[in-house]
Amino acid sequence: MLRKLLLIPLLIFTSATCAWSEGLTGSSAADVVGLAAVAPLEHPQPPAKLIVDAPLAGPLRKGAVFIQYRAENLRIEPVFGPEALKVTPRIGHIHVVLDDNPWHWADASGEPVILVGLPAGKHKVTIILADPTHQPLDSKTVEFTVPPHAAAPHVMH
Repeated sequence: MLRKLLLIPLLIFTSATCAWSEGLTGSSAADVVGLAAVAPLEHPQPPAKLIVDAPLAGPLRKGAVFIQYRAENLRIEPVFGPEALKVTPRIGHIHVVLDDNPWHWADASGEPVILVGLPAGKHKVTIILADPTHQPLDSKTVEFTVPPHAAAPHVMH
C-alpha cells in the first residue's frame, strides 16, 4: 500500500513533465534559454533598462527603506573597467543617490537598496544603471515619506 502511495505522485509528476516538454519539441536550446553567453553576439544588444519598485510599505512604516529593482538586458556584476565593456551579454552595476546629494555610492550586489536611520519626512532615491566604466545607461527616481513615529537614529556599534 505504501508503495502505491509513493508511486502515484511520481507517475503524476513524470506525466506532467513529459507533457510540458512536448511543447518544446523542435525548439533549440537557444530558442528556450537564449543565446550562449560565451559567444559574441551577432546583433546589437537591446538597450539596458532599469525597473525600480516603490519602497516596501511594511518596513517603511518602521523607518526602514527597502527598494527592489531589476535590470533588463544587463546583468549586475562586480566587474569594472574598459575591458568589461566587451563582455556579452552586457554587465554593469548601479549608482545610488539619496536626496540629490552631490555624492553617491556604487553597488554591484544585485540586492535591494536598504536605507535605515533616515529622518522623518520626504526623501527621494535615484538609482542609476551604469556600465562597467560608470557611464549611465538608465535611471529611475522614487520618492517616499518616512513617518514621524518611525524615524529612529541609526546606532553605530
